Amino acid sequence: MSNKELQALKERYVAAGAASPNEQFADHATNAELWDADGKRMIDFAGGIGVLNIGHRHPKVVEAVKAQLDKLMHTCQTVMSYEGYVRLAQKLSEVAPVKGHAKVMLANSGAEALENAVKIARAATGRTNIICFDGGYHGRTFMTMAMNGKAAPYQTDFGPMPGTVFRAPYPVPYHGVSEDEALRGLMMTMKADSPANQTAAIVIEPVLGEGGFYPAPASFLKKLREICDENGILLIVDEVQSGFGRTGKLFAIEHSGVEPDMMTMAKSMADGMPISAIVGTDKHMDASGPNSLGGTYTGSPTACAAALAVFDVFRDEDILGQSQRLGKKLEVCFTKWQEQFTHVDNVRCLGSMAAFELVENKESRKPMPELAAAITKKAKEKGLILLSCGMYGNTLRFLMPVTIEDNVLEEGLTILEESLKEAGA
Repeated sequence: MSNKELQALKERYVAAGAASPNEQFADHATNAELWDADGKRMIDFAGGIGVLNIGHRHPKVVEAVKAQLDKLMHTCQTVMSYEGYVRLAQKLSEVAPVKGHAKVMLANSGAEALENAVKIARAATGRTNIICFDGGYHGRTFMTMAMNGKAAPYQTDFGPMPGTVFRAPYPVPYHGVSEDEALRGLMMTMKADSPANQTAAIVIEPVLGEGGFYPAPASFLKKLREICDENGILLIVDEVQSGFGRTGKLFAIEHSGVEPDMMTMAKSMADGMPISAIVGTDKHMDASGPNSLGGTYTGSPTACAAALAVFDVFRDEDILGQSQRLGKKLEVCFTKWQEQFTHVDNVRCLGSMAAFELVENKESRKPMPELAAAITKKAKEKGLILLSCGMYGNTLRFLMPVTIEDNVLEEGLTILEESLKEAGA
Protein backbone atom coordinates (compact mmCIF):
# COMPACT_ATOMS: atom_id res chain seq x y z
CA MET A 1 0.00 0.00 0.00
CA SER A 2 1.11 3.58 -0.59
CA ASN A 3 1.76 6.25 2.04
CA LYS A 4 -1.50 7.94 1.02
CA GLU A 5 -3.55 4.77 1.39
CA LEU A 6 -1.99 3.93 4.74
CA GLN A 7 -2.56 7.49 5.97
CA ALA A 8 -6.27 7.16 5.20
CA LEU A 9 -6.44 3.95 7.24
CA LYS A 10 -4.55 5.58 10.11
CA GLU A 11 -6.92 8.53 10.22
CA ARG A 12 -9.93 6.19 10.28
CA TYR A 13 -8.72 3.54 12.72
CA VAL A 14 -5.81 4.75 14.89
CA ALA A 15 -6.55 6.78 18.02
CA ALA A 16 -5.53 10.39 17.51
CA GLY A 17 -3.41 10.42 20.67
CA ALA A 18 -1.38 7.48 19.40
CA ALA A 19 -1.16 8.41 15.73
CA SER A 20 2.13 9.69 14.36
CA PRO A 21 1.93 13.10 12.66
CA ASN A 22 4.33 11.71 10.06
CA GLU A 23 2.46 10.79 6.87
CA GLN A 24 5.24 8.48 5.71
CA PHE A 25 5.10 4.78 6.57
CA ALA A 26 8.22 2.68 7.07
CA ASP A 27 8.50 -0.30 4.75
CA HIS A 28 12.03 -1.65 5.25
CA ALA A 29 15.34 -0.55 6.71
CA THR A 30 18.97 -1.50 7.14
CA ASN A 31 21.50 0.05 9.52
CA ALA A 32 20.97 3.83 9.23
CA GLU A 33 18.79 3.86 6.11
CA LEU A 34 15.03 3.44 5.82
CA TRP A 35 12.62 3.30 2.88
CA ASP A 36 8.97 4.34 3.11
CA ALA A 37 5.93 2.74 1.50
CA ASP A 38 6.45 4.82 -1.67
CA GLY A 39 10.08 3.78 -1.93
CA LYS A 40 11.60 7.05 -0.71
CA ARG A 41 14.94 6.55 1.03
CA MET A 42 15.53 8.29 4.38
CA ILE A 43 18.68 8.61 6.48
CA ASP A 44 17.84 7.86 10.10
CA PHE A 45 19.31 10.20 12.71
CA ALA A 46 16.60 9.22 15.25
CA GLY A 47 17.14 5.48 15.65
CA GLY A 48 13.57 4.87 16.81
CA ILE A 49 14.30 7.34 19.66
CA GLY A 50 17.54 5.70 20.72
CA VAL A 51 16.54 2.08 20.17
CA LEU A 52 18.85 1.26 17.28
CA ASN A 53 22.38 1.96 18.50
CA ILE A 54 23.62 -0.97 16.40
CA GLY A 55 21.35 -0.12 13.48
CA HIS A 56 18.17 -1.38 11.88
CA ARG A 57 18.05 -5.15 11.59
CA HIS A 58 21.60 -6.01 12.61
CA PRO A 59 22.24 -9.39 10.95
CA LYS A 60 23.35 -11.12 14.17
CA VAL A 61 20.23 -9.97 16.00
CA VAL A 62 17.94 -11.01 13.15
CA GLU A 63 19.62 -14.41 13.04
CA ALA A 64 19.24 -14.89 16.80
CA VAL A 65 15.53 -13.98 16.74
CA LYS A 66 14.86 -16.31 13.80
CA ALA A 67 16.62 -19.16 15.56
CA GLN A 68 14.57 -18.55 18.72
CA LEU A 69 11.33 -18.58 16.73
CA ASP A 70 12.09 -22.15 15.68
CA LYS A 71 12.35 -23.20 19.33
CA LEU A 72 10.02 -21.24 21.62
CA MET A 73 7.96 -18.04 21.43
CA HIS A 74 6.18 -17.87 24.78
CA THR A 75 5.52 -19.68 28.03
CA CYS A 76 5.25 -16.73 30.48
CA GLN A 77 8.44 -17.01 32.47
CA THR A 78 6.53 -17.14 35.78
CA VAL A 79 4.84 -20.35 34.56
CA MET A 80 7.97 -21.94 33.14
CA SER A 81 11.16 -20.01 32.62
CA TYR A 82 13.70 -20.61 29.86
CA GLU A 83 17.43 -20.36 29.26
CA GLY A 84 17.42 -16.93 27.61
CA TYR A 85 15.89 -15.21 30.62
CA VAL A 86 18.41 -16.47 33.14
CA ARG A 87 21.38 -16.09 30.78
CA LEU A 88 20.43 -12.48 30.09
CA ALA A 89 19.93 -11.85 33.82
CA GLN A 90 23.41 -13.24 34.44
CA LYS A 91 24.92 -11.03 31.73
CA LEU A 92 23.24 -7.88 33.02
CA SER A 93 24.26 -8.69 36.57
CA GLU A 94 27.88 -9.00 35.46
CA VAL A 95 28.04 -5.70 33.52
CA ALA A 96 25.76 -3.32 35.42
CA PRO A 97 27.76 -1.10 37.84
CA VAL A 98 25.36 -1.37 40.80
CA LYS A 99 26.48 -1.69 44.42
CA GLY A 100 27.30 -5.26 45.39
CA HIS A 101 25.94 -8.39 43.76
CA ALA A 102 23.18 -7.59 41.26
CA LYS A 103 19.94 -9.37 40.54
CA VAL A 104 17.64 -8.72 37.60
CA MET A 105 14.00 -8.45 36.64
CA LEU A 106 13.09 -8.25 32.96
CA ALA A 107 10.11 -6.26 31.70
CA ASN A 108 8.77 -4.96 28.39
CA SER A 109 9.36 -1.20 28.26
CA GLY A 110 11.23 1.62 29.90
CA ALA A 111 8.12 2.83 31.70
CA GLU A 112 7.43 -0.67 33.01
CA ALA A 113 11.00 -0.88 34.28
CA LEU A 114 10.58 2.42 36.18
CA GLU A 115 7.23 1.30 37.62
CA ASN A 116 8.83 -1.85 38.98
CA ALA A 117 11.87 0.01 40.26
CA VAL A 118 9.53 2.16 42.36
CA LYS A 119 7.72 -0.94 43.65
CA ILE A 120 11.02 -2.55 44.60
CA ALA A 121 12.32 0.61 46.28
CA ARG A 122 9.19 0.92 48.38
CA ALA A 123 9.38 -2.73 49.39
CA ALA A 124 13.08 -2.47 50.22
CA THR A 125 12.85 0.71 52.30
CA GLY A 126 9.34 0.65 53.73
CA ARG A 127 8.96 4.24 52.49
CA THR A 128 6.67 5.71 49.84
CA ASN A 129 8.08 8.94 48.40
CA ILE A 130 10.05 9.33 45.19
CA ILE A 131 12.16 12.37 44.24
CA CYS A 132 12.78 13.03 40.55
CA PHE A 133 14.18 15.98 38.60
CA ASP A 134 13.00 18.82 36.39
CA GLY A 135 13.26 17.85 32.74
CA GLY A 136 13.39 14.13 33.46
CA TYR A 137 11.44 11.68 31.35
CA HIS A 138 10.50 8.24 32.65
CA GLY A 139 7.46 7.08 30.67
CA ARG A 140 3.73 7.35 29.95
CA THR A 141 2.13 5.12 32.58
CA PHE A 142 0.49 6.97 35.45
CA MET A 143 3.36 6.59 37.91
CA THR A 144 5.97 7.51 35.32
CA MET A 145 3.90 10.45 34.07
CA ALA A 146 3.93 11.73 37.64
CA MET A 147 7.69 11.24 37.70
CA ASN A 148 8.27 13.16 34.46
CA GLY A 149 9.71 16.64 34.89
CA LYS A 150 7.80 17.98 31.90
CA ALA A 151 4.01 18.15 31.93
CA ALA A 152 3.01 18.63 28.29
CA PRO A 153 2.25 16.56 26.31
CA TYR A 154 2.52 13.62 28.71
CA GLN A 155 0.12 14.61 31.52
CA THR A 156 -2.28 16.62 29.37
CA ASP A 157 -5.96 15.61 29.69
CA PHE A 158 -5.29 12.71 32.05
CA GLY A 159 -6.39 14.17 35.37
CA PRO A 160 -4.66 13.93 38.75
CA MET A 161 -1.30 12.20 38.87
CA PRO A 162 -0.30 9.73 41.62
CA GLY A 163 0.93 11.42 44.78
CA THR A 164 4.17 11.05 46.76
CA VAL A 165 6.28 12.04 43.74
CA PHE A 166 8.33 15.21 44.25
CA ARG A 167 10.67 17.22 42.08
CA ALA A 168 14.10 18.82 42.40
CA PRO A 169 16.10 21.00 39.97
CA TYR A 170 18.42 19.30 37.48
CA PRO A 171 21.76 21.09 37.03
CA VAL A 172 21.77 22.84 33.64
CA PRO A 173 24.10 25.84 33.96
CA TYR A 174 23.36 26.95 30.39
CA HIS A 175 19.79 27.65 31.49
CA GLY A 176 20.71 29.17 34.84
CA VAL A 177 20.69 26.19 37.19
CA SER A 178 24.14 25.61 38.67
CA GLU A 179 25.16 22.43 40.44
CA ASP A 180 25.08 24.22 43.79
CA GLU A 181 21.60 25.58 43.08
CA ALA A 182 20.40 22.11 42.09
CA LEU A 183 21.72 20.67 45.34
CA ARG A 184 20.09 23.46 47.34
CA GLY A 185 16.85 22.75 45.54
CA LEU A 186 17.09 19.05 46.36
CA MET A 187 17.69 19.78 50.03
CA MET A 188 14.69 22.14 50.02
CA THR A 189 12.55 19.41 48.45
CA MET A 190 13.63 17.11 51.26
CA LYS A 191 12.80 19.80 53.82
CA ALA A 192 9.51 21.03 52.38
CA ASP A 193 7.96 18.03 50.64
CA SER A 194 9.71 14.69 51.07
CA PRO A 195 11.67 14.17 54.30
CA ALA A 196 14.50 11.65 54.10
CA ASN A 197 12.74 9.17 56.38
CA GLN A 198 9.78 9.11 53.97
CA THR A 199 11.81 8.98 50.74
CA ALA A 200 12.29 5.55 49.19
CA ALA A 201 14.38 6.63 46.20
CA ILE A 202 15.93 9.44 44.22
CA VAL A 203 15.54 8.74 40.49
CA ILE A 204 17.73 10.47 37.92
CA GLU A 205 18.78 10.22 34.28
CA PRO A 206 22.57 10.61 34.19
CA VAL A 207 21.96 12.38 30.88
CA LEU A 208 18.55 13.95 30.39
CA GLY A 209 16.89 12.37 27.37
CA GLU A 210 13.66 14.07 26.37
CA GLY A 211 14.72 16.91 28.67
CA GLY A 212 17.51 18.03 26.35
CA PHE A 213 20.60 15.75 26.43
CA TYR A 214 22.24 17.52 29.37
CA PRO A 215 24.74 15.32 31.26
CA ALA A 216 24.66 15.56 35.05
CA PRO A 217 28.12 16.50 36.39
CA ALA A 218 29.99 13.61 37.98
CA SER A 219 30.36 15.66 41.16
CA PHE A 220 26.58 16.10 41.34
CA LEU A 221 25.98 12.36 40.93
CA LYS A 222 28.57 11.62 43.62
CA LYS A 223 26.81 14.04 45.96
CA LEU A 224 23.50 12.27 45.31
CA ARG A 225 25.20 8.99 46.22
CA GLU A 226 26.38 10.53 49.51
CA ILE A 227 22.94 11.93 50.32
CA CYS A 228 21.31 8.58 49.64
CA ASP A 229 23.87 6.69 51.75
CA GLU A 230 23.50 9.10 54.65
CA ASN A 231 19.71 8.81 54.67
CA GLY A 232 18.96 5.22 53.68
CA ILE A 233 17.53 6.31 50.32
CA LEU A 234 18.00 4.20 47.18
CA LEU A 235 19.65 5.85 44.18
CA ILE A 236 17.94 4.73 40.97
CA VAL A 237 19.60 5.61 37.65
CA ASP A 238 17.39 5.65 34.55
CA GLU A 239 19.55 4.50 31.61
CA VAL A 240 16.67 3.78 29.23
CA GLN A 241 17.95 6.26 26.61
CA SER A 242 21.56 6.77 27.68
CA GLY A 243 22.45 3.10 28.08
CA PHE A 244 23.92 0.50 25.74
CA GLY A 245 26.76 2.45 24.24
CA ARG A 246 25.18 5.79 23.44
CA THR A 247 27.68 7.76 25.53
CA GLY A 248 30.76 5.72 24.62
CA LYS A 249 30.42 3.51 27.70
CA LEU A 250 27.91 0.73 28.17
CA PHE A 251 26.08 2.92 30.70
CA ALA A 252 26.33 6.69 31.13
CA ILE A 253 26.69 6.40 34.91
CA GLU A 254 30.11 4.80 34.36
CA HIS A 255 31.52 8.21 33.42
CA SER A 256 31.03 9.31 37.04
CA GLY A 257 32.23 6.19 38.87
CA VAL A 258 29.02 6.24 40.93
CA GLU A 259 27.42 2.91 41.80
CA PRO A 260 23.61 3.17 41.99
CA ASP A 261 21.41 0.82 44.00
CA MET A 262 19.25 0.18 40.98
CA MET A 263 19.29 0.82 37.24
CA THR A 264 16.59 0.75 34.58
CA MET A 265 17.35 0.07 30.93
CA ALA A 266 15.53 -0.64 27.66
CA LYS A 267 15.63 0.85 24.12
CA SER A 268 18.92 -0.29 22.48
CA MET A 269 19.14 -3.25 24.85
CA ALA A 270 17.66 -5.54 22.14
CA ASP A 271 18.01 -3.53 18.89
CA GLY A 272 14.29 -3.06 18.37
CA MET A 273 12.76 -6.00 20.20
CA PRO A 274 10.61 -4.92 23.19
CA ILE A 275 12.43 -5.60 26.43
CA SER A 276 13.62 -3.72 29.51
CA ALA A 277 15.35 -4.54 32.76
CA ILE A 278 15.65 -3.49 36.36
CA VAL A 279 19.08 -4.36 37.76
CA GLY A 280 19.77 -3.78 41.42
CA THR A 281 21.58 -4.84 44.55
CA ASP A 282 20.37 -8.31 45.48
CA LYS A 283 18.99 -7.44 48.93
CA HIS A 284 16.82 -4.71 47.39
CA MET A 285 15.71 -6.78 44.41
CA ASP A 286 14.67 -9.61 46.74
CA ALA A 287 12.70 -7.36 49.10
CA SER A 288 9.19 -7.92 47.77
CA GLY A 289 7.17 -11.07 48.31
CA PRO A 290 6.66 -14.13 46.08
CA ASN A 291 5.01 -13.47 42.70
CA SER A 292 5.02 -9.70 43.40
CA LEU A 293 6.92 -8.84 40.21
CA GLY A 294 6.28 -9.96 36.67
CA GLY A 295 3.93 -9.83 33.72
CA THR A 296 2.69 -12.10 30.95
CA TYR A 297 5.26 -11.06 28.35
CA THR A 298 8.13 -9.86 30.54
CA GLY A 299 11.47 -11.03 29.19
CA SER A 300 10.00 -12.88 26.21
CA PRO A 301 12.19 -15.61 24.64
CA THR A 302 12.61 -13.72 21.35
CA ALA A 303 13.53 -10.44 23.07
CA CYS A 304 16.02 -12.22 25.33
CA ALA A 305 17.62 -13.84 22.28
CA ALA A 306 17.93 -10.41 20.65
CA ALA A 307 19.47 -8.85 23.77
CA LEU A 308 22.05 -11.63 24.12
CA ALA A 309 22.96 -11.15 20.46
CA VAL A 310 23.40 -7.41 21.09
CA PHE A 311 26.04 -8.20 23.71
CA ASP A 312 27.86 -10.36 21.15
CA VAL A 313 27.80 -7.49 18.66
CA PHE A 314 29.18 -5.07 21.26
CA ARG A 315 32.05 -7.48 21.92
CA ASP A 316 32.83 -8.41 18.32
CA GLU A 317 32.42 -5.01 16.63
CA ASP A 318 33.85 -2.57 19.21
CA ILE A 319 30.55 -0.71 19.51
CA LEU A 320 31.79 1.43 22.40
CA GLY A 321 34.79 2.49 20.34
CA GLN A 322 32.52 3.25 17.38
CA SER A 323 30.34 5.40 19.63
CA GLN A 324 33.32 7.37 20.87
CA ARG A 325 34.63 7.93 17.35
CA LEU A 326 31.20 8.99 16.09
CA GLY A 327 30.88 11.43 18.98
CA LYS A 328 34.20 13.07 18.07
CA LYS A 329 33.09 13.48 14.45
CA LEU A 330 29.81 15.06 15.53
CA GLU A 331 31.54 17.37 17.98
CA VAL A 332 33.93 18.67 15.30
CA CYS A 333 31.05 19.25 12.88
CA PHE A 334 28.69 20.86 15.40
CA THR A 335 31.41 23.09 16.86
CA LYS A 336 32.08 24.40 13.36
CA TRP A 337 28.37 25.13 12.95
CA GLN A 338 28.29 26.86 16.33
CA GLU A 339 30.95 29.24 15.04
CA GLN A 340 29.28 29.58 11.65
CA PHE A 341 25.59 29.99 12.52
CA THR A 342 24.14 32.77 14.66
CA HIS A 343 21.44 30.59 16.18
CA VAL A 344 23.42 27.39 16.91
CA ASP A 345 24.81 27.19 20.44
CA ASN A 346 25.68 24.93 23.37
CA VAL A 347 27.09 21.98 21.44
CA ARG A 348 27.45 18.96 23.73
CA CYS A 349 28.56 15.41 23.06
CA LEU A 350 29.00 12.64 25.59
CA GLY A 351 30.16 9.88 23.32
CA SER A 352 27.63 9.94 20.51
CA MET A 353 24.81 11.27 22.73
CA ALA A 354 25.00 14.60 20.96
CA ALA A 355 22.90 17.76 20.77
CA PHE A 356 22.90 21.50 20.20
CA GLU A 357 20.43 24.33 20.78
CA LEU A 358 18.71 26.82 18.55
CA VAL A 359 18.68 30.24 20.25
CA GLU A 360 17.92 33.82 19.30
CA ASN A 361 21.56 34.69 19.90
CA LYS A 362 24.46 33.43 21.97
CA GLU A 363 24.14 36.28 24.46
CA SER A 364 20.44 36.05 25.34
CA ARG A 365 20.22 32.25 24.86
CA LYS A 366 16.49 32.71 24.25
CA PRO A 367 15.17 29.38 22.94
CA MET A 368 13.85 29.18 19.38
CA PRO A 369 11.60 26.10 19.21
CA GLU A 370 10.03 27.35 15.99
CA LEU A 371 13.43 27.24 14.30
CA ALA A 372 14.06 23.70 15.56
CA ALA A 373 10.69 22.67 14.11
CA ALA A 374 11.47 24.34 10.78
CA ILE A 375 14.84 22.58 10.54
CA THR A 376 13.42 19.13 11.30
CA LYS A 377 10.69 19.74 8.69
CA LYS A 378 13.18 20.78 6.02
CA ALA A 379 15.46 17.87 6.87
CA LYS A 380 12.56 15.43 6.48
CA GLU A 381 11.71 16.89 3.06
CA LYS A 382 15.32 16.29 2.04
CA GLY A 383 15.37 12.70 3.30
CA LEU A 384 16.71 12.99 6.87
CA ILE A 385 14.86 11.83 9.99
CA LEU A 386 15.71 14.20 12.84
CA LEU A 387 14.34 14.80 16.36
CA SER A 388 14.05 17.83 18.57
CA CYS A 389 13.67 17.74 22.35
CA GLY A 390 14.20 19.75 25.54
CA MET A 391 12.13 21.69 28.03
CA TYR A 392 11.83 24.49 25.47
CA GLY A 393 11.68 22.32 22.34
CA ASN A 394 14.74 24.04 20.88
CA THR A 395 17.31 21.23 21.08
CA LEU A 396 18.25 19.03 18.14
CA ARG A 397 19.32 15.61 19.41
CA PHE A 398 21.16 12.93 17.48
CA LEU A 399 20.52 9.21 17.89
CA MET A 400 21.73 7.76 14.61
CA PRO A 401 23.10 4.21 14.85
CA VAL A 402 26.69 4.26 16.04
CA THR A 403 27.29 1.74 13.24
CA ILE A 404 26.33 4.30 10.57
CA GLU A 405 28.56 4.14 7.50
CA ASP A 406 30.83 7.17 7.00
CA ASN A 407 29.33 8.08 3.63
CA VAL A 408 25.77 7.90 5.00
CA LEU A 409 26.77 10.03 8.00
CA GLU A 410 28.34 12.67 5.76
CA GLU A 411 25.29 12.69 3.51
CA GLY A 412 23.02 13.19 6.51
CA LEU A 413 25.18 15.99 7.95
CA THR A 414 25.21 17.72 4.55
CA ILE A 415 21.41 17.61 4.47
CA LEU A 416 21.30 19.03 7.98
CA GLU A 417 23.70 21.86 7.12
CA GLU A 418 21.57 22.75 4.10
CA SER A 419 18.47 22.69 6.30
CA LEU A 420 20.13 24.99 8.84
CA LYS A 421 20.93 27.50 6.10
CA GLU A 422 17.51 27.35 4.45
CA ALA A 423 15.67 27.69 7.77
CA GLY A 424 17.66 30.81 8.62
CA ALA A 425 19.93 29.48 11.37
